[in-house]
Amino acid sequence: MRTATLVSTKLVSATLVSATAALAMASAAHAQSTVWRCTESDGRAHYTNIKKETEGKTCQVVTREVSVVSGNALAAAPAATRATGTQAAIATPPGFPRVDRETQRSRDDSRRKILEEELATEEKGLVDAKTKLTEQESVRLGDEKNYQRVLDRLKPYQDAVERHERNVAALKRGMSNTR
Repeated sequence: MRTATLVSTKLVSATLVSATAALAMASAAHAQSTVWRCTESDGRAHYTNIKKETEGKTCQVVTREVSVVSGNALAAAPAATRATGTQAAIATPPGFPRVDRETQRSRDDSRRKILEEELATEEKGLVDAKTKLTEQESVRLGDEKNYQRVLDRLKPYQDAVERHERNVAALKRGMSNTR
């Protein structure tokens, strides 16, 4: 009987020790998953997951959860997903509303018409901006003995020309992307 009591006492002790160890490991894992953002004395931000490094500093908890994505997750994905980087590109779900060809064609036509109108407006604006820049380049004011003053006066006109050129290029790219 004494042997049975001794064995059960050892079993209870071993269970308590393993439960205590499991609790200690769980709390240590939780402590390591907490990330703090501490401000150093010189103003730099310092991130840490070690509690001792936060003592005596102004620190804020940034996150309590750490998410890790395996590098193999993307490699295991289908080729369509790897090419686009999203799951949505693989297949259209069943019952998803579809647009018939004529509706889509009319939408594309109206989109192209809008882009063509905007392109015409921008090209007209570009011609106007170039004309104004040319006019200003031919004028020399009496207080502009320093050439930097001439450059400063012409800068807004040059910026307007560059802005219109960028807009025209963007609209042409947009038109080439429409069907």
